[in-house]
Amino acid sequence: MHIADVTMFYAPASGGVRTYLDAKHRRLARLPGVTCSLLIPGPQLFSHNGIHEVPSPPLPFSQGYRFPLRRRGWERELLRVAPDIIEAGDPYVTGWAAIDAGRKLDVPVVGFYHSDLPRLISNRIGCGSDKLVERYVYQLYKRFDKVLAPSRVMAERLTRLGIEQVEIQPLGVDLETFHPSRRDDALRDQLNLPEDTKLMVFVGRGSREKNLQYLLETARRLGKGYHLLLVGPSMPNQVPDNVSVIDRYTPTEEVASWLASSDVLVHAGTQETFGLVALEAMASGIPVVAARAGALAENVPLGCGLLSEPHDPADMARAVRELFANHDAANAGRRARRYVERHHDWDIVIDGLMTHYRRLSSATATTTEARQGSQHG
Repeated sequence: MHIADVTMFYAPASGGVRTYLDAKHRRLARLPGVTCSLLIPGPQLFSHNGIHEVPSPPLPFSQGYRFPLRRRGWERELLRVAPDIIEAGDPYVTGWAAIDAGRKLDVPVVGFYHSDLPRLISNRIGCGSDKLVERYVYQLYKRFDKVLAPSRVMAERLTRLGIEQVEIQPLGVDLETFHPSRRDDALRDQLNLPEDTKLMVFVGRGSREKNLQYLLETARRLGKGYHLLLVGPSMPNQVPDNVSVIDRYTPTEEVASWLASSDVLVHAGTQETFGLVALEAMASGIPVVAARAGALAENVPLGCGLLSEPHDPADMARAVRELFANHDAANAGRRARRYVERHHDWDIVIDGLMTHYRRLSSATATTTEARQGSQHG
């Protein structure tokens, strides 16, 4: 089976989609009888080791992203590669090109709904765009043979739009990179923290939907004895005294060390489609305190942390205090690690993906045989 992934969400500093694709292709390459191709934007047409770059102009101020403008080049490259199944990882030009190529090749096409497009655009240009974008999402995703969603909340949103062929496919975590053994007390020393200070951490982009203002207010309310570390690009520069900022893109290994060296991940986002950083923190052996909203509400199970009311720093501060007052933070971290091992090991995720692919390929073969039989009849 030859599987081709196509996406524009692949750049030097990109996040969850690239993490998914890199992990997926490393593991698929080990399976007998499986071949992988990855089509991504690049400055010119170039292919090497199963990665195919398709010319696309750079997107200004986007940390290396490129935005495809024309379907034809992507469709042509997919036809040349000739996979047995195509997975489209974004809802833009490459998604439509995947559908066009799939029809010409007579192979199934999967759409993975990584981003909540209506909410994403609404955040940037206003709520009046919701219905228009929802219609666009429906018109695109109804054409896929199967649509995969990373969480229950995302699957339900797609179903409400009228898209029927939706299934939940959780993502995975690199359990070797994100591991409690990455803890390094020297990192805490860099922050000049007293030994008994509880170190809270958040890792991600400083974008509006992360609700960082609520994390800052949570830290201010907690005060002495608690310290918040923000790691990632575009972080705020005016922060309370008990907040430190690493305002840059941070390599994965460094992120893993900061997570394992902290006491709890705090996350105030309410629009997470999966919330990968929460699971990375849990894999690192620390609990999570998160807003009870979006995919975080389903990915922080009982015993692995606490949920707080959305947009409510006072309640988040309460949850943090409660976690440590009961002396349960360390135990919650150990339970969190075991939970991720059981449910989000990449090998488990790949088994689920291959099940989807085999069913689709089998159904397509049956349909093709039936069509050819009726033609001969």
